[in-house]
Amino acid sequence: MSSKTDEYLAPHFVQRSNWLRAAVLGANDGILSTASLAIGIAAASDAREPIVLATVAGLVAGALSMAAGEYVSVSSQTDVEKADIEREQLELIEMPELELKRLAEIYEKRGLQKETALKVAMELTEYDALGAHVRDELGINELTKANPIQAAIASGASFTVGGLLPLLVTLFIPLQNIEYALYGFAIIFLIILGALAAKTGGSSIKNAIIRITFWGTIAMGLTALVGYFFGVSLG
Repeated sequence: MSSKTDEYLAPHFVQRSNWLRAAVLGANDGILSTASLAIGIAAASDAREPIVLATVAGLVAGALSMAAGEYVSVSSQTDVEKADIEREQLELIEMPELELKRLAEIYEKRGLQKETALKVAMELTEYDALGAHVRDELGINELTKANPIQAAIASGASFTVGGLLPLLVTLFIPLQNIEYALYGFAIIFLIILGALAAKTGGSSIKNAIIRITFWGTIAMGLTALVGYFFGVSLG
């Protein structure tokens, strides 16, 4: 009984969507981009130093880029949300009757009777007009509201964690056929990440693993091919 109650009271998966998306994207990019870079350099070089150097450079640049890009992207979304909220606030002042009618129509489309929809709209307008319109007309709420700093930190930190895994492979795995070891370990890391992300988000673990393995293989394979031809041309 207690387990059922705990499950009932647990947060919904959508409440994790913002930070989970940024964290999974960052970790996935960290593993994939640094492993692909290391594989490409390994295919073109017989020495460990350039492989490690390129991996470290890719890790640092990628983490900073991910954090900055996520912050700018989510900030832009926040600016749009703020502009819409300000516009809605102005419309409530200038045309309250029209806004009340619009809110009632929204509830009516969701299945309420016309009289009930109007009554609900009137009561919510009296309680918190702006909040009702922001939530039900604009679709903005606390669960989905963008947080630039949270997204940037989650993305940058997870990229760093993900990128450290291929870096450790380049430091400690024997140099001979290191590109195959990088690919193997990267796929294992990606599978673990996909499974954890799917479990945390309540989605299909199998589909997540298939998706992340397929695209990871393509990315690393193409990078290795570029590195191979680059090494041949230098040789």
